[in-house]
Amino acid sequence: MGQPNNALAALMSEAGMSAAGLARRVNGLGGPQRLAYDYTAVYRWVRKGECPRGSVPALIARVLSEALDRRITTADIGMAAGNQTTGPATAPPVSLVGTAGRRMTEVARAEPATGGLAMARGDELARPATVSPPIMAPVDDEADEIEALELVRRVAASDVGGETVGRLEHVVDDLAMRYSVTPPAQLMVRVRRYLAYSSDLLDHAVRKTLDEHRRLVVVSAWLSLLAATLHIDLKQPAMADARLLTAASLASHAGHREIEAWVLETRAWSALTNGDYPAALRLAQAARSVAPRDSSVAIQATAQEGRAWARLGRADETYEAIGRVEHLVAGLARPDRPEHHYQYDPGKATAYFATTLAWVGDPAAEGYARQVIAQLEHVGGWPRRVAAAQVDLGLALIAANRPDEAAGVTQVAILSGRIVPSNHWRALEVVSALEAAGLPEAAQVRDAYEALRRGELTPRALPAGPGDPATSNGT
Repeated sequence: MGQPNNALAALMSEAGMSAAGLARRVNGLGGPQRLAYDYTAVYRWVRKGECPRGSVPALIARVLSEALDRRITTADIGMAAGNQTTGPATAPPVSLVGTAGRRMTEVARAEPATGGLAMARGDELARPATVSPPIMAPVDDEADEIEALELVRRVAASDVGGETVGRLEHVVDDLAMRYSVTPPAQLMVRVRRYLAYSSDLLDHAVRKTLDEHRRLVVVSAWLSLLAATLHIDLKQPAMADARLLTAASLASHAGHREIEAWVLETRAWSALTNGDYPAALRLAQAARSVAPRDSSVAIQATAQEGRAWARLGRADETYEAIGRVEHLVAGLARPDRPEHHYQYDPGKATAYFATTLAWVGDPAAEGYARQVIAQLEHVGGWPRRVAAAQVDLGLALIAANRPDEAAGVTQVAILSGRIVPSNHWRALEVVSALEAAGLPEAAQVRDAYEALRRGELTPRALPAGPGDPATSNGT
């Protein structure tokens, strides 16, 4: 048995391409060769290091070049002459779970900031789909989990099975809890793997009950929403928009108003980070109107509305929104999983007050920011939220005419490396204010900010703590 072809598997993972998807595309380029590869052949290429003969390695490289929008060679995929164990000249007969159907895909090209992350292209929409777990490498825990899911699916009474769907629902919760403590680019890899798998299961040729189908649609909607949020964090707006369109469509199909509201709330945050405050206000209000009563998204949409009013300089409306958030969280019990991105923890309200009051220029922001920092430093484990509070504190200290203190606390926040790209503007706001004040230390803070902007301060992922209600997109 040959060694696993980690180069091929890494490129497949980067392109978000499942084994079945790669097999279909290679077959489609085969022309007169009438290729008939399925996901089991791709599995052998990746896990056993087999190399197909003839022009097939070049076809694989071509498929990945088109998916990633850059030139990929046979050497890049670990299939240059003599690199791998030689496999059969032709593929075995295709063993299809279904021979027709439409695979749910999203159409978008990678943006310059993606580092090669690209979604499946639109030409998969009209091609037959074989159900298979995406191949990933190097072999890791997520690969083992998806293989376990596939094994459960195959022994179930239906092609999907309630246990498989239940485990996917558990994965969604786990990813949502990892959001606040994992660098966005790193978490994106996991999210896209599970999206590829759930998309394969949604193929109408795969037998499933009506309940299983709806639950899979909801799973895919949550995963698309989380992927969109990560794209926003990474400043990839076109990719984020494609994901949000998909999440909204799936949520509408499933009649899931909570996800529909989260899509609008996420769009509101994106507009806020882009400086389009009127749009942020409209979207936050729309999210609030759609959200189920007293739900987490209803609270968060109200908070986003207050932030938008603050950026528009409308103090009265800002304080009114703050009052509504206070009312909504009064008596609200702490959730079982406060670190879950889509479950509102009352502890988030203090951080929200710090940010919103700092933006509206209220001196009370300083006290709230210091309270957040003290509480989190006492508990430990959540530096991203601490960094956000430090930036808020810096802005509040600028308003209080204490720029020297603002410089110190802001530099600490920046050097932590825990400020994601979508929040760089918040740090830059303080840096610019320090420079305008003529503070000598402003040059050092600017240097730290430029290092952050260039990606030189990227931190490693931390283990999940007992509960971090904060998230990198300020929600």
